[in-house]
Amino acid sequence: MTALPLVGFVALSSALFAVGLFGILTRRNFILVLIAIEIAMNAAILNFVYFGAFSNGTAGLTGQAVAVVLIGFAATEVAVGLAIVLALNRVKGTINVAQANELKL
Repeated sequence: MTALPLVGFVALSSALFAVGLFGILTRRNFILVLIAIEIAMNAAILNFVYFGAFSNGTAGLTGQAVAVVLIGFAATEVAVGLAIVLALNRVKGTINVAQANELKL
């Protein structure tokens, strides 16, 4: 079995993280910001899985375990984010991030 190139996965993960960061900083729609956060988190998960597989021994399982925890954290973030979007839409009538400076019921 041939080893996968380290540089390729790090470049892919860096590109994904850059796209996610760009989306976080430039988008005004709250749902698109949540998608950009997910892209950045998936870049981190990709790094953990690959570096876990790249290293021999028990560190491989550690990287996969951290990735599973991060996937659970991402699912929680989506649930809380969508709850905030629904509350913002109910109160303000829009999901624009610029108008979400306060959320009082």
